[in-house]
Amino acid sequence: MHDHAETSWWRSRTGIAVIGLALVAAFYVLREHYAHVFGVLPYLLLLACPLMHLFMHHGHGGHAGHGEVRDETKPGAERGRI
Repeated sequence: MHDHAETSWWRSRTGIAVIGLALVAAFYVLREHYAHVFGVLPYLLLLACPLMHLFMHHGHGGHAGHGEVRDETKPGAERGRI
């Protein structure tokens, strides 16, 4: 039987080499094309808004609780707060 734990591919020598080469390549591509990259950033920010809206609303239960009856025994209910 094998007693050693299997390491992930990213932590192997090959994975570290691939990550290093990808970082170097990304640096040189961004350095040569920085005007194009920075010209697109405002549009990426505008694109991020609807994407964050779509992907971040899944955690609070959606919009199913809008028609609930207000509990008058809670403090603040007379001012419209729940």
